[in-house]
Amino acid sequence: MAGVLGFCSSPLFRPLQRRRSPRRCFMVSAELSESSAPSPSSAVVEGEGGSSSSSATFSSSPPLSFSPAAGFKSPQPKPFSVRSDKFLDILGASLALPFRLGTGAFVQGYSASLVSKDQIPPNEYALSIAGFKLKETSRLGPRPEKPIEIYEFEREIVSILDLDILFYPCPKNGPNFRPKVLQMGGKQQFPYMVDPNTGVSMYESDDIIKYLVTKYGDGTVPLMLSLGIITGSSYSPSRLPPMPLELWAYEPSPFCKIVREVLVELELPHLLHSSARGSPKRQQLVDKVGHCQVPYLDDPNTGVKMFESAYIIEYLRETYALEK
Repeated sequence: MAGVLGFCSSPLFRPLQRRRSPRRCFMVSAELSESSAPSPSSAVVEGEGGSSSSSATFSSSPPLSFSPAAGFKSPQPKPFSVRSDKFLDILGASLALPFRLGTGAFVQGYSASLVSKDQIPPNEYALSIAGFKLKETSRLGPRPEKPIEIYEFEREIVSILDLDILFYPCPKNGPNFRPKVLQMGGKQQFPYMVDPNTGVSMYESDDIIKYLVTKYGDGTVPLMLSLGIITGSSYSPSRLPPMPLELWAYEPSPFCKIVREVLVELELPHLLHSSARGSPKRQQLVDKVGHCQVPYLDDPNTGVKMFESAYIIEYLRETYALEK
């Protein structure tokens, strides 16, 4: 499914909560290289009788093996299509649009103009409209060298600032990263942000937004973000992958939103490449796979690379969810 429309999240149509698994806590970390490939992960393990930590390549005993289901085949991208069984999910993920006014659908300093087709090279990303091409540009602030780390809630400011974010989901009753936030910050409160580029860490959504727009934007906080509504998910037992998954997406898109909800529900760390309108990452995605459509998932744990939100959700559940 193509996530090119600007919609926002909704708490409706969420999956039913499943039974919790025994408590285990891990911290998975990664850095971007020039090829955007995650680095080997490190682990911090907390047991019921106390805690211990070490910096080492993440592994389990016995090692976990991740692979797609037998006969799995990545689907072909189908722009502007909604699979019939996901219609209500997409509708529910779109209900907040009137309240957000499309906030997060466009990067900072976005502008667009219609130009003739011959002004855009064939390998350059651009929408085709009535025989013309839509030329999109932006004015972004300083770029962080390493991805910002955020525990818990996603926010539109990430799309506006076009930031790469390493998300550590913290759904209700999640056993892995909620205790880690308590260990790092002294209280189990969300969201919690860590900027490895500056050493700054903080709680409070409004404070995080102000910090990000000051450090990586023009200092202006969009009005709709100052009035933001936050929703959470409940944890479903899952297997923790050794490396974060990579997702190209942007927050207002309902197609991207339903994929993000499952990543949070399963507590799967993921490196989000924000790809709102005007983002240079849209051209990077074209260079990478020859096509721009979001969401797009690249799972370094299995080698799977795929479009289509409905099939991405099925893949995530089949690969990482534990049976009831």
